[in-house]
Amino acid sequence: MATDPLSVANQRVVETLASRLRRRQVVGSRETALETVLVLRQVISKVRFSNIDQLVEIIRSIGRKLVEAQPKEHTVGNTVRKVLHHIREEYHTASQGTAVVSTSKDTLSIAKFVLQGQPRQKNVPQKTTLNESHGMLKENDADDPDAFARTLKPVLMEAVQDVLDELETVYDNISKNAKDHIHSDEIILTIGKSSTVEAFLKAAAPYRKYTVIIADTAPSYSGHDMAQSLSSAGISTVLVPDSSIYALMSRINKVMLGAHAILANGGMFAITGSLLAATAARAHSTPVVVCAGQFKLTPQWNLYHEYGALDFADPSSVLGFEEGNLVDKVDVVNPFYDYVRPELIDAFITNDGDHPPSSVYRLIKEAYDDEDYEL
Repeated sequence: MATDPLSVANQRVVETLASRLRRRQVVGSRETALETVLVLRQVISKVRFSNIDQLVEIIRSIGRKLVEAQPKEHTVGNTVRKVLHHIREEYHTASQGTAVVSTSKDTLSIAKFVLQGQPRQKNVPQKTTLNESHGMLKENDADDPDAFARTLKPVLMEAVQDVLDELETVYDNISKNAKDHIHSDEIILTIGKSSTVEAFLKAAAPYRKYTVIIADTAPSYSGHDMAQSLSSAGISTVLVPDSSIYALMSRINKVMLGAHAILANGGMFAITGSLLAATAARAHSTPVVVCAGQFKLTPQWNLYHEYGALDFADPSSVLGFEEGNLVDKVDVVNPFYDYVRPELIDAFITNDGDHPPSSVYRLIKEAYDDEDYEL
């Protein structure tokens, strides 16, 4: 039980996801986060443990294995940290019983007033009757080693389901206030294809008439798919080459970007071309808004390059080997993601409201526990 916590079936599930991540068969921030939650839910439902430390260590070991399989997908580690945070929260609530209820009746402060917007904190009082029924948690019971897990698993499964529900509805929650951010006759610039930005722009289309200029994002040219999608939704769309961004910026009212990962200092990794757009926007005092779910918040820093992440695409798509004479004389770098500094970003639009880059550290402190920053 304690010495052999993971069954063969659970190990097979974890290894399967790790293999798919390693082979890039699961790509995209939201898709990898969803797959990670589903695996963790299956493991928690079947694993045996007699105290909370055993369960936390099991989840952390799974997180380390998945992160090592694909360290460039930051949402894998973020999702594991989020689940660990919910597990500890439910355990403390269940073990304290009615003590949790008394804390909610304390005198209001500014900090508590700000925290009232957090969905998990609002849900805690609604679960008091369920938590009170688990007041007699007994860890390391020699007579019934599975009693602790049997008692705690229902609330843990509910907590994991909360994380899954948040991921499944993230686009809708980000887009629900789109019409308040986009105004009529605006000209908006975006880069490449971001599912979050796409959903956000489409949500505002029934209420506002505006134009979207899309940079084609060479050499991947993902902007072509974005332009086709928005155009089919009835949005006025213009596709331009990346080299036109600075020339057009004086006509742009707002720059909207997606994010691959939001870092602890308020900066972010985003698709190549985002740094170019954000720098041009700063020169013209054009606001830069980033649409991203909170599952992309990561307690890490950019330790690689000033201009990009440690993920580089095939250089032959920039300069082919048929250019033999030139290839021998230059080093071609094709970063897949740009690193955009926090001072180039004006606001993050998340599924839990709008936040400036300076507030990212607070969101990370609320979403994850300090001991999980390093899995």
